[in-house]
Amino acid sequence: MGLVLLISISACAKRSLRGHSLPSKDGRTYLVIDELNGSACVRPLLDGRPWPHPVGVPGSVSPGKHRITCGGEIEFVIEPRTTFHFDYWGP
Repeated sequence: MGLVLLISISACAKRSLRGHSLPSKDGRTYLVIDELNGSACVRPLLDGRPWPHPVGVPGSVSPGKHRITCGGEIEFVIEPRTTFHFDYWGP
């Protein structure tokens, strides 16, 4: 049963360099920052504003291109009607 669930979940996920996205349950668009960029990163900025949600907690965002800053700056795209899990700060 667990393997079938894992396969069905991963079949719905879409992976990019910076993370993965899943269809959102309510058709809105969300971002989840799954990890911070090392110990120097305490409070990430999204598009120049403090991200108000703790690590692992989704927050509503607009679809499209975004910039996250926290010990480095990275641009990425969030597709509409998805929950994007940002989890890779590397090059």
